[in-house]
Amino acid sequence: MSNSRSNTGTVYVDGVTYDWRLQREPHLSDDEGWKGMTIALVQRDAKREALLEFPPPKRLLKGLPRGRLQLDDATIARCVRAATSAGWEPMSRGKPVMFAVDAEGN
Repeated sequence: MSNSRSNTGTVYVDGVTYDWRLQREPHLSDDEGWKGMTIALVQRDAKREALLEFPPPKRLLKGLPRGRLQLDDATIARCVRAATSAGWEPMSRGKPVMFAVDAEGN
């Protein structure tokens, strides 16, 4: 049985393997209001993670029931390309780097 709402996965972008996992679901922050979901992305056999924060779904801002974006390989691939073009260096050492992406992962 397949799980359509997967919380982890692997994607191949430009011949490189990246693993991702759901770091945080959309939630209401006391200080900042609604925060979007965050995924953690790491190149296989690399040291440095990238944390990609999506905007909060519009339905939450309108008071509708909770939910999150559906994560598919194309969205994660766009996230990888957005993070690398923004300066993420997976092979470097250090703290995870945070990036904000839009709902499509760009």
